[in-house]
Amino acid sequence: KKKTVSFSSMPNDRKINSTAACISLMLEGCELKKVRSNSRMYSRFFVLDADMRSVRWEPSKKDSEKAKIEIKSVKEVRVGKKTPVLRSNGLSDQFPDECAFSIIYGDNYESLDLVASSADVVSAWVMGLRYLVSYGKHSPEAPGTGHPSLRTSWISSVFDLADLEKSGRIPVSRAVQLIKALNPGMKTSTIELKFKELQKASERPGTEVACDLFVEAYCELCTRPEIFFLLVQFSSNKEYLGVKDLLMFLEVEQGMEGVTEEKCLEIVSKYEPSKEGREKGYLAIDGFTRYLLSADCSIFDPQHRKVCQDMAQPLSHYYISSAHSACLLEDNFWGRSDISGYISALGLGCRSIELVLWDGPEGEPVVYTSPSAASCVPFRAVVGLIDQHAFTASAYPLILCLVVRCSAPQQRLAAQCLRKTLGEKLYLEPPNPVASYLPSPEELKGRILIKGKKLPPTCEDSEGEVSDEEEGWELARRLGQEDREAPEGGGLRRVRLSRELSELVSLCQAVPFQDFESSRRGQRYWEMCSFSEVEAGRFANECPAELVSYNKRFLSRIYPSPMRIDASNMNPQDFWKCGCQMVAMNYQTPGLMMDLNAGWFRQNGACGYVLRPAIMREEVSYFSANAKDSLPGVPAQLLHLKVISGQNLPKPKGSGAKGEVVEPYVCAEIHGIPADCAEHRTKTALQSGDNPIFDESLEFQINLPELAVLRFVVLDDDYIGDEFIAQYTIPFECLQPGYRHVPLQSLAGEPLPHATLFVHVAITDRRGGGKGHRRGLAGRRGRRVREYTSTKATGIKAIDEVFRTATQPLREATDLRENVQNALVSFKELCGLTPAANMKQCILTVSTWLLHSDSAPSVTLNLAEQYPPMEAQGPIPDLLRKVLTAYETMIQTSRTLIESADAVYGKLIQAQQAGMDFHKELHRIETKEGLRGRKLQKALESFAWNITVLKGQADLLKHAKAEALDNLWQIHNAGQSCGIGRNGSASPEPSRLQTPLEPIPE
Repeated sequence: KKKTVSFSSMPNDRKINSTAACISLMLEGCELKKVRSNSRMYSRFFVLDADMRSVRWEPSKKDSEKAKIEIKSVKEVRVGKKTPVLRSNGLSDQFPDECAFSIIYGDNYESLDLVASSADVVSAWVMGLRYLVSYGKHSPEAPGTGHPSLRTSWISSVFDLADLEKSGRIPVSRAVQLIKALNPGMKTSTIELKFKELQKASERPGTEVACDLFVEAYCELCTRPEIFFLLVQFSSNKEYLGVKDLLMFLEVEQGMEGVTEEKCLEIVSKYEPSKEGREKGYLAIDGFTRYLLSADCSIFDPQHRKVCQDMAQPLSHYYISSAHSACLLEDNFWGRSDISGYISALGLGCRSIELVLWDGPEGEPVVYTSPSAASCVPFRAVVGLIDQHAFTASAYPLILCLVVRCSAPQQRLAAQCLRKTLGEKLYLEPPNPVASYLPSPEELKGRILIKGKKLPPTCEDSEGEVSDEEEGWELARRLGQEDREAPEGGGLRRVRLSRELSELVSLCQAVPFQDFESSRRGQRYWEMCSFSEVEAGRFANECPAELVSYNKRFLSRIYPSPMRIDASNMNPQDFWKCGCQMVAMNYQTPGLMMDLNAGWFRQNGACGYVLRPAIMREEVSYFSANAKDSLPGVPAQLLHLKVISGQNLPKPKGSGAKGEVVEPYVCAEIHGIPADCAEHRTKTALQSGDNPIFDESLEFQINLPELAVLRFVVLDDDYIGDEFIAQYTIPFECLQPGYRHVPLQSLAGEPLPHATLFVHVAITDRRGGGKGHRRGLAGRRGRRVREYTSTKATGIKAIDEVFRTATQPLREATDLRENVQNALVSFKELCGLTPAANMKQCILTVSTWLLHSDSAPSVTLNLAEQYPPMEAQGPIPDLLRKVLTAYETMIQTSRTLIESADAVYGKLIQAQQAGMDFHKELHRIETKEGLRGRKLQKALESFAWNITVLKGQADLLKHAKAEALDNLWQIHNAGQSCGIGRNGSASPEPSRLQTPLEPIPE
């Protein structure tokens, strides 16, 4: 692609920022492509009649009275490929989803399917049509005439306050400052340019502006069409959201539960700028925009801002935020040691810090990791700093990893310093010999653990020899201090260790790793191994299952390869996927790897500990870190991500000489197990200024949601030098659904003021095999053969007979879940909604069709019944009949699931528990059966697979039952609120419907 540098800063097309602007575009008319049922497309000119009662198109073979649709006959306007014609395979790849829309009209619910040249044109037609459908009958005059809107009154009152002289005019400079104060991210030059444009157009040049010009400038600069479009969809009067409209938006679109009218009034009083709006409980476009940009509407789930995970599990069941060379601010060999690096790492919630002790010149040990460091840091100063800042960001245990490179006398001084300075915080109690696992972070709150070597129990002297850590020798060679050569014939180096330092080590005793079999037989739970990145990478690739199994009981620490002389970082996900708890990062080096680390540890109140996925903690479970597809018993999910727009994007920091224009695009990346790693990008927003519109939908399949991280990266397609604009990284489990703003950060992870991405997030259960990007969902449903999860033979007769009893319940569980899932998708498609829609949206959509017509067929929901039937009185059109049939199928499959789930669940758990009874005897049975080598390995794998499958399928069934009950509750709730429900007093509470299934013990 040829790179060009543009000097224009204004987009050519006009901005749609009010209903009036939409309707004026429709009155002028424009070319749209009309799609026929045979998938052919014809260009036609569509125009709104001057009396605003009909939409016409030409040329047409029909006479002019037939080539039109009356506004009063329109039932619904759908955005995207939401009808069978637009979804058909012949068309699906010819145009993007956001350029299509459909008008459902007439008593037979026919559809006029249209494709526009851009998403903006679609927005204008859809917004205008929806307004006319709601208000065409009552107000045929153009909107915006007569009484000034809430917004205009408010902006005029702001102008009056600034008009100190009460002359009806204010200086341009003051007007610019005023708009900037109301929209802090906006550039001064953009506002000045807009005033010049409007002054020129109205032929009123000068250094002052009148109120009408100020109002016009504000509306053009500060209206975001995509938010205005959203407001129109939910507003019952198309200018602002009332309390009921806002409640509907929060429940249906944002997925919020338990929203009350009081809560909505709180939001209005907090964010609505106009006094009149606050008094009447109205949220107009400016208040709505402020709310969507606020922390109350963040993409990051607020529950995760505080510690929200179980902290009573053994220490080995958590990922632990770990630093490698925390005292360095630059790189490993040219950086300078600086004490503030420790404060920074501890402030970010780091819970494991490495200290390499060297002999100091004053007879006291020092810490430094840079051969060319002009100054080294006294060990005493570092310990004082740790004492001061250890628990400012997190109350959970801090692990100090000591790598000893100093002489025995200086070791004694180091030990004395640690005891004296840290006092009661030091954890010195000996390990409990009868326990099998480490204590929990909760039990160790406020304590500092020392990880290091320990003298053997046979040594009674004041110092002795121990095997040395590999870590730190690269540096020793560069320092010229490597006088202790490796012993002949390979083997481990030996170093002298003082008793005082040895006695400080309790729960984190460093031992050399031999092999997994030796560890399984002889390693004690308080002993831990450190692996170099290269060695751990080899294990992760060659024997991932064994590494996962090892990490269930023991802590492992991974440190960067000594070849990383630039202090670059390894990818922590490569080791997290195998359960490695402590992946030591160079905190001083920004970039992708540090973004992943920082983003990951935000999810549990940034306390430095994150609970590992259950499949990695359970004593018996099958998990392959390199799985290429979904895992047994873990429900895969689909992430539907719509990247709508960007706000106040800065120029790339290192970009060379170019104009103010950025041509951005967004990359969405999923990082996790290999089966989940994926990346999709939007198209480039050309000539878009600081606020580009992307309006693009992306989809990802997530097989292990608990280990997935979503990263947004904004890049410049027109860069000279540097292309990076901004990023944001968030764990998948922390995503909030609905319309959200992503707070963008710099490469170093610092917030970029006012720079955001506006996105829509929806998460659904995975349907069918593979990803559903390309083909329509309807096509996928027809061709798919149902896959059943089954148990595997272990080769031990007694055990296989137990697992064989689960064959039928496993099939039944899959059928119960999939039948409901298929019925749900069919019902949603017929309602013109995506699989990401919820049940409330479906019922509301059906009700709008019925309520927007004078001759509406009578359809009601009988809410007196627990499984409410949708009943029709009299003849109904074909589309509505299909909707009713799909609804009935969904209700019946849901009923079967709810009523049968407990019995099937019971059978699965019975088989799982019977299998677990064999677990303790497994080694004895293997010996008796004479299994060894590959056969033994396969038997163990199959046994773990079966236990995981049974627990997982039982969990999925429990989850499916809870969802089906929730759907019933949503039907009752929506039926009452939208007016098609009768006998509504019997609305069930979810708690009353819920018959909980017992949780499965780990």
